[in-house]
This record gives sequence, structure tokens and C-alpha cells, in this order.
Amino acid sequence: MLDIQFIRENKDKVKKRVADKQLDPKIVDKVLELDEIRRTLLKEIGELRVDKNKFAKDKNIEEGKRIREVLKKLEHKRIKVEDQFTEALYQIPNLPSDDVKVGKDESENEVIRKWGEPRKFNFDPKPHWVLGESLGIIDTDSGSVVSGTRFFYLKGDGVLLEFALTQFAFAELIKEGFTPIIPPVIIKEGSMKSMGYIEHGGIDEMYVLDKDNLVLVGTSEQSIGPLHSVEVLKKDELPKRYIGYSTCFRREAGSYGKDTKGAFRVHQFNKTEMFSFTTEDESDREHEYLLSLEEKFLRKLGIPYQVSKMCSGDLGFPMARKYDLEGWFPGEGKYRELTSTSTTTDFQARRLHIKYEDRGERKFVHMLNGTAFSQRPILAILENYQQEDGSVTIPEVLRKWMGKDVIKK
Repeated sequence: MLDIQFIRENKDKVKKRVADKQLDPKIVDKVLELDEIRRTLLKEIGELRVDKNKFAKDKNIEEGKRIREVLKKLEHKRIKVEDQFTEALYQIPNLPSDDVKVGKDESENEVIRKWGEPRKFNFDPKPHWVLGESLGIIDTDSGSVVSGTRFFYLKGDGVLLEFALTQFAFAELIKEGFTPIIPPVIIKEGSMKSMGYIEHGGIDEMYVLDKDNLVLVGTSEQSIGPLHSVEVLKKDELPKRYIGYSTCFRREAGSYGKDTKGAFRVHQFNKTEMFSFTTEDESDREHEYLLSLEEKFLRKLGIPYQVSKMCSGDLGFPMARKYDLEGWFPGEGKYRELTSTSTTTDFQARRLHIKYEDRGERKFVHMLNGTAFSQRPILAILENYQQEDGSVTIPEVLRKWMGKDVIKK
């Protein structure tokens, strides 16, 4: 949520940056119109209360009664306008940071750097879905029979590989001072709204439990972010960093026909997520720090990657800036998203009422998130470390947790 005072003082800028996100800037006019009405009502109510007290002191019972009736009607109107104002304000997205390129969609994202040379094979590399099936570690056929399309079973060494990645991430991040956490995978719809994922069609991506007014999380930070709702943190305990692990659920609405093979785009997956609460002054530095950790992980795995910076039109509703790390998939001959990291500045904190105290002044925290690993790096490992005989070499950094060097039939 944006600060209403900022919107009042920067109407044109806010409208432009909303349009840069490919959303209708007219919502800004509506918010300011409702804001003016509510402020006028508040002024009228305040003046009438002064008169009410005056007449009570003068024992003018009739005038006092008349004003009470007027106040009752105005208060009812104010509550209605206040609700409309809040709902409209929630429709304004977080604004893209000034360093974010203005662009329409993902086609205008910019690759800012690359790392690693793609391996040259002396045979035709296979895609992950062929490797996963032949090794008996990814079973999409059974997943489809039991649960429907875009579900799968991870089996045998595939399971060991996932937990090796998870243990690797936890070991590295605990050394960095992150607190491990396993958050809920079901949260209140109000908590999801406070995180900024409901508006503008976001609910269409979610599995909603209507009977209970609950939602399954689509990404781990959705339940980590509300952890400190309505709290005032101390500045000297920031940044407060968490590393969480949870199962995530996505309907993948609008992805019909995309990635129907294998386990790249699925309805259920596990994810190890970094989350940080920090100060405004350290916010940008913290974002670069999370990005550096994600890059370190892929480098230690030996997966060539590129860093893409999202343009304004490809940013999610609560995001001010986002980087994607796209790993090289030799079986498909292209880079594909493996992890990402975003800053939502103080947008989510305003909705969740999370502040910190700095020399007697209370300020909203800045909130950031970044993926350590989902299950997608498993697919990248299969493709990049495949051998001609169909086996897959385990990246050296994971072998102590896998207890083996090779996955084979």
C-alpha cells in the first residue's frame, strides 16, 4: 500500500508509474476523489462534535439531539466512504523503482550479466523429462492419474537430490545468520491480501478454500511476510532474515499448452525461500545481497546462468524491483528461470503494519524475498550433468548429502 500523503503530493508520478506496470492509472484519480470526500466528512464531523459539546455545556437539549442525529448519519457515511477509499487504495500497485526499465512485458526484460560457459556435449543432450523418466525419478504419468495434469511423483534419487539441495541451502544460509523456519502452507485470505497477491487477478492463481476463507500459498514468502504483523521491531535487530521451507501450490491459470512435458511448470512444488525485514536505508543493499547468494548457489552447483532484470510491465503487483536467475538447459537449448529475488520496499509492511523504532521514531520496515531453491534446479542438474549412457553426475557440493556421485538406472 502506498502512503496517501505521497499520492497527494505526487499524483502525476504515481499515475505514470502505475501505467508503466500496465495497469489503469484512473484508479489514482478515484483514490484522491474518495480521499477528498473522507477528509471533508472528517472536518464536518469534527466541527459538529465541537458544537455538540458546546450545546451540552449550555444545556441546549434540542440542539444537542439534532446534532447527534446529524453526526450519526455523517458517521455512517464516513464509514462507507472509508471502506471504499481503502478498497481503492489497495488497487494501486507498488511503484517500480526508479532504476527499473519501462517496458510492456517479459520480452523487454534486460539481461544484465551471464556466468559460465554452457557445456559442449559429444552427444545430443536429452531434456529433463526424458532423463527423469528413464532414471525412474520423475513420474508424471502416475501424478496425472492420481491428481491430474501438472502433478508428479518425485522418486528415489530425485528425492535425495531435492533434500541435498535443501540441506545445502540451509547450511549456507544459517552460516549467514538466517533463522530457519517452516511456515504454514495455508493462510487467511486477509493475510494474502495484506501481502498484495489478491488484486488484479492474483486470486486466479491460487487454490482457495472457500468454506474456511483460507488460501494455499503459491510461494513461501506469502506466509513468512505476515509473521511480524502489527509489530514494532528494534532497529538493532534488523535485518531480520529467515530461511523457510514449504510446499507451494499454483493453479497456473493461463498457462495452457506451456511446459506440458516434465515437471517444470506444476501445481505443487517445494521451495526453500529467503526472506528479509530491513530498514529503508539498507533496502537496496539487501536486495543485491540476496541476489549475490542466489548467484553463489548456482555457481557452486556449476550451472551456467544469466541474470535478468524485470521491466516495469513484468513486475508483480507488490514488487518494486525483481531479478530472475535463468539457468542453462542444454536439452532445450535455452535459459529458463530457476530462482528470483524481489523487493517490495515498504508496500507490504504498510498493509501488515510492521514497523521498527529508530531513535524514538517509528518507520515501516522494507521487506524482501529470494528463492534459494525450488525443485527446478533438479531439472537443470539433470540436463547439465547428464552422461552419454543416460546417467547423471551429482554436483560435487551435494555429494556428501546424496551419499553417491552418480544417479543411474
